[in-house]
Amino acid sequence: MEAGGLEWLLVPVQQLVSWGAAGAMVFGGVVPYIPQYRDIRRTQNAEGFSTYVCLVLLVANILRILFWFGRRFESPLLWQSIIMIITMLLMLKLCTEVRVSNELNIKRRSFAAADSKDEEIKAPPKRSYLDFDLNYFWHWSKFTDYVQCVLTFTGVTGYITYLWLDSSLFVETLGFLAVFTEAMLGVPQLYRNYQNRSTEGM
Repeated sequence: MEAGGLEWLLVPVQQLVSWGAAGAMVFGGVVPYIPQYRDIRRTQNAEGFSTYVCLVLLVANILRILFWFGRRFESPLLWQSIIMIITMLLMLKLCTEVRVSNELNIKRRSFAAADSKDEEIKAPPKRSYLDFDLNYFWHWSKFTDYVQCVLTFTGVTGYITYLWLDSSLFVETLGFLAVFTEAMLGVPQLYRNYQNRSTEGM
């Protein structure tokens, strides 16, 4: 009788712990960026934060989602990737707005040519569709350029994944690249700290 009563109590507790662990897995990776986001917004200074961290996490999580199509893993990890992509896009949006507002004499750079109606970017009359300068990669003046770049990367890698989805070697390589890219997360921030000779804003 006592064992049955305990079992009645243990099942909901186990389910609650399981949901809590899944929630921590989904949102745990985002938590460190909340104070950083608030600090950048409060100080209007994004110098201490490397936007290449966003690039690394975007690439890693997009590759992880594509890996999921070849080899299914736990859904909390899939949701974690989706939440992290949204978070990194929000961080990029804030950093771009802050950087552009702080740099008065900025020469506008973009991933794709700007619309002629856009007053913020003064484009020369004869301009090709892609205004892609490798020296200014990931230092664009508009958030939409980052979105275009992410969508282009997702489209190209998604199409390649669709073509090679039956190859277990390709799928495993995709999973390795996702993990390896995420493992390199600290490198851009370390380089930014080395450039600034400071960890302020990190």
